[in-house]
Amino acid sequence: MKQLIETPNSRPIRIWTDDIDPAALAQLKNVSTLPFVHAHGVVAMPDVHVGIGATVGSVIATDHAVIPAAVGVDIGCGINAVRLSLHASDLPDNLAPIRHQIERDVPLGMGPAGSHKHKNRPAFDPDLAKRLQLIMTKHPGLEKNNAQSQIGTLGSGNHFIEICLDQNDAVWVMLHSGSRGIGNLIGRYFIEKAKKRMESFGIQLPDNDLAYLPDDSDDFKDYVEAVQWAQDYAFENRRVMMKKTIAALRRHIKKPVEITQEAINCHHNYVEQETHFGRQLWVTRKGAIRARDGDLGVIPGSMGQRSYIVRGKGNLDSYCSCAHGAGRKFSRTAARKQFSVDDLRAQTEGVECRKDSAVLDELPAAYKDIDEVMANQTDLVEVLHTLKQVVCVKGA
Repeated sequence: MKQLIETPNSRPIRIWTDDIDPAALAQLKNVSTLPFVHAHGVVAMPDVHVGIGATVGSVIATDHAVIPAAVGVDIGCGINAVRLSLHASDLPDNLAPIRHQIERDVPLGMGPAGSHKHKNRPAFDPDLAKRLQLIMTKHPGLEKNNAQSQIGTLGSGNHFIEICLDQNDAVWVMLHSGSRGIGNLIGRYFIEKAKKRMESFGIQLPDNDLAYLPDDSDDFKDYVEAVQWAQDYAFENRRVMMKKTIAALRRHIKKPVEITQEAINCHHNYVEQETHFGRQLWVTRKGAIRARDGDLGVIPGSMGQRSYIVRGKGNLDSYCSCAHGAGRKFSRTAARKQFSVDDLRAQTEGVECRKDSAVLDELPAAYKDIDEVMANQTDLVEVLHTLKQVVCVKGA
């Protein structure tokens, strides 16, 4: 831990970096004033940066209430990484055909391009479908969704599919995505309900996006049900995409391609009930992963940086959590003003990926230095494998 901030009439703030934007610190201070935040306080990871209401890269443990906007709208967003029975020498010299195969087989981006056409849709898990129908029956506002057409799709922004090599030249596949459009719909629906509740009860908050649902309300129970569904959907979405990606690899690799280790398939935007300091609390990890003693995790860098497979150390001060990635240094708008396509090409040299203006705001310089992030959390995780991508697929 790098900083401990304690002020009167608020909870402590524990920060695992000295590099924190004043606006992000202000958001942490806002959260620390909420009366239902646990006495241990608010935690900020080394990749912390400004979010909506609550910072990205924060852990918020609450008693008897949940803040929907702190969970966010990309509910269940997370990482899946597997090690394959391949080594660097098994990959072709030209990796472009593999990238293009993945781009054809996995729908990417927003709108129709980011959804499966009806005849190509993967089978929708019957349990997920049944649970979603029950949720929609109670909340007709959630009926118009694209959950079935978007299962097994990537999305856009910082979501990616990568082929990586570890320190022993073993091949890994790593992908990052969440609950797609249905998660966004659920998140916004309940954020609005929380805001209306604050207004109807005359509750004043330091930021309207910190509107909360108390656990004695029907909206709380419905939100927990819906958010758990979205988290399960995100988990399944990554599983289906991983299957498609490995199938795409098999079309271009002459020898058998098998999974030898699944490192993790976990969320880093989610809320779950956990026991900390002798109490059952609702723990919201907004851009953070769980790192209990022995937990395996994935901490990705950006398109041209290293990524890490880690094992948690179970640090209680962090609510057994760690960073979820490098964290943005520049907003998307600022990155586009600051950098050029030439910068993108130079910073992704040696990586088979898109190098055009559509992904300019995802260039490595838009993110914090992943090695510095890792150096700031040696008390939270130990590194098991260091990965470097050779292929990166993104949706614009």
